[in-house]
Amino acid sequence: MKTNVKALFVHFFVFVFFLITALAYFHPVLQGKVISQSDIVQYTGMAKEQNDFRKRTGEEPYWTNGAFGGMPTYQLGANYPHNYVKKLDKIIRFLPRPADYLFLYFIGFYILLCCLKVDYRLAVLGALAFGFSTYMIIILGVGHNAKAHALGYLPILLGGIILVFRKRYLWGFLLTAVAMALEVSANHYQMTYYFMLLVLILGVAYFVDAILKRKLKHFFISVGILILAVALGITTNATGLMATKEYADWSTRGKTQLTLDPDGSPKENTGGLSKDYITAYSYGKAESFNLFVPRLFGGSNNEDLGENAKTYDYLTEQGLPRTRALEFTSGLPLYWGDQPGVSAPAYIGAIIFFLFVLGLFLVKGKLKWWLLGGTLMSLVLSWGKNFGLLTDFMIDYFPFYDKFRAVSSIQVILELCVPLLAVLALREVFKPSIETKKKIHALKFSFFIAGGLAIALLLFKGTFDFTGLSDGTYTRYFGEEVMTMIQLDREAVYINDSLRSLVYVLLAALVIWLFLKGRMKQNLTIVALGLLVLFDLAGVATRYVNEDDFVRKRTMLEPFQETALDKQILEDETVYRVYDPSEGLNGARTSYFHQSVGGYHAAKPAGLMELFDYQVYKNNTRVLDMLNVKYIVQQDQEGKRYPALNPNANGNAWFVEQLQKVQTADEEIRALDSLDVKTMAVVNTRAFPNISRFAFRKDSTALIALKEYLPNHLTYVSSNAHDRLAVFSEMYYPQGWNAYVDGKLTPHFKVNYVLRALQVPAGDHTLEFKFEPEVVERGSKIALGSSIALGALILFGLVFSFWRGRRKEDA
Repeated sequence: MKTNVKALFVHFFVFVFFLITALAYFHPVLQGKVISQSDIVQYTGMAKEQNDFRKRTGEEPYWTNGAFGGMPTYQLGANYPHNYVKKLDKIIRFLPRPADYLFLYFIGFYILLCCLKVDYRLAVLGALAFGFSTYMIIILGVGHNAKAHALGYLPILLGGIILVFRKRYLWGFLLTAVAMALEVSANHYQMTYYFMLLVLILGVAYFVDAILKRKLKHFFISVGILILAVALGITTNATGLMATKEYADWSTRGKTQLTLDPDGSPKENTGGLSKDYITAYSYGKAESFNLFVPRLFGGSNNEDLGENAKTYDYLTEQGLPRTRALEFTSGLPLYWGDQPGVSAPAYIGAIIFFLFVLGLFLVKGKLKWWLLGGTLMSLVLSWGKNFGLLTDFMIDYFPFYDKFRAVSSIQVILELCVPLLAVLALREVFKPSIETKKKIHALKFSFFIAGGLAIALLLFKGTFDFTGLSDGTYTRYFGEEVMTMIQLDREAVYINDSLRSLVYVLLAALVIWLFLKGRMKQNLTIVALGLLVLFDLAGVATRYVNEDDFVRKRTMLEPFQETALDKQILEDETVYRVYDPSEGLNGARTSYFHQSVGGYHAAKPAGLMELFDYQVYKNNTRVLDMLNVKYIVQQDQEGKRYPALNPNANGNAWFVEQLQKVQTADEEIRALDSLDVKTMAVVNTRAFPNISRFAFRKDSTALIALKEYLPNHLTYVSSNAHDRLAVFSEMYYPQGWNAYVDGKLTPHFKVNYVLRALQVPAGDHTLEFKFEPEVVERGSKIALGSSIALGALILFGLVFSFWRGRRKEDA
């Protein structure tokens, strides 16, 4: 009992230490400031209509017309009934953002190491190494909150899996189920998917070990327990998962029915994202060394060298004022790797890399092999198109691999495996059961490998030309002389950071050598290594995310300021859409103030994207007319932006006289080339075979108008002497939208590739479209049942553990 109390005190003080460390690194949050995150700015624009509706009514709309002509809000922070996991998550992440995510990194990795029975002092060191890894920090700087959220729970999930394999079946099951529930709730399935690839490697390692040790029964029991735990964790998030799957099929992540590209050539891939899009961010093979040397390939596209830049010296020598020169060198495009651009290097730490190599010598058994396997898998797959054979195989044959872009982000697995093996190496160093001679031998080899790598990088510097993919563009902007200076700065940071890594490896090796020689105590050794790791990683992380990135809270709550152009448009109180060509389909500023056909999202509505690719980008303005784009932002001869009124916009709804029949999606989108969208519509009769009427009597007195607008409930009134076909400037979404004529549910269908159509009987009628997604109702019931089951099992675990503890005391 005393041991348990002592352990609780230790964990409590570790908890407080992590809390203080997270707040200290992001200390501006204590002043009420928030971090400026570019992706969150875009999300705020996308979710404006949804959030305003929720604030006004207290209800969830589950649909917004603010972006892409209309889309579900399932991936825009929608709240679902009975989402108790989300409530638990908010309790865990109680600190102000982004300190909450940094704290989650720390506590998650600490729990993992505790599950491996690592001493708490080494567990703290490992948690700091994981949390301050540059990639983990930079994603907080740019606003990849969902990714950070998911990565924070992955170590806990791994800890639960390991507990089960250690025959701690009950608590392993519960920890796995809870962690899986929290992981899925974080809503970044790409990170979860990559983690499952690691679990496959782990499973193979444990399976081979079970065969060798003749423990297959335990292996299969463990696998069965884990399958149940994962299933329970997943079903607590049933609503979000089911809704996301439904939307994904409708988005650019789903399968397209088109077989031809916009230029008429056969479509290469119709089952998911294109290979070019998936592999656009492919890690360079040589670039992999920046895991060990941070600015080996320049660091980022926006490096601040200040007065230390050779470019600064050149500019001031040319007579440029000091302030202007400093302004230029505060954002130098130093990155010259294979990717289109990066915000920071994926630096894991020179010391952690060195300790990882040490672990390859000292750590024995299945732990080492699956951690090494996971590291190599992560690294090789991150090369993407630079290792095309494997990447093509994964895209073509591995389930769901083609649903995710930016293959370089699979390095998150490496970010987890490397510090874990590094800490396990230190555990072996401190084990008295291992001969000191063996430890020193491993230390020497590890130092020669890590230190030798740093020296080799310095010696072979001449093999690189320090030119990047965008240097031609930079040369046109800056001139050849300035570009030459930038390349010299790239070479300078290459040398400086290579020497930096060499020094840190030397210091870490020296500390361990002093311990092995009996000249340093264990506690002092751990503290010294911890400080070195902290200085190494935090020193690089603060180059890219620091107090300068924090702003007043209101700046992020209201990231876009209303302009005279916006005010002019907003004087029109009807319902319409706005298109800003300069923003296109990759910005959400317009969505913040108006209903837009643009937006910012990783999974855009496929139909609208295809409309732009096949029609709008070919200057078919009739498509904008049918989308009710009433204002198009343009520039006059002086460069001033103004809202050009589109007098041809079709309005919210209109009657057509004829339906043109086609048989395929290709024919449907091609028909828009010359379709008179005001009097005709095109329908795919293979998709809607029950349509029997294709011509309608012309009636110049017929009227249809939008009477009341809510994002999830549109009410129209119609008056027509004959049966007519109404087309609505709203996106057709097959699941959830129901049409009603005078309160009676009436079938509607898709026309013009993306729009809704409804046959309206003669007379005066009230027409309604209501978004009533069944997926939310079904999923919420599953989530409720699973949450109750998980809660009951946790309670049972607590009672059982208490009862068993009392029995041991009585015995």
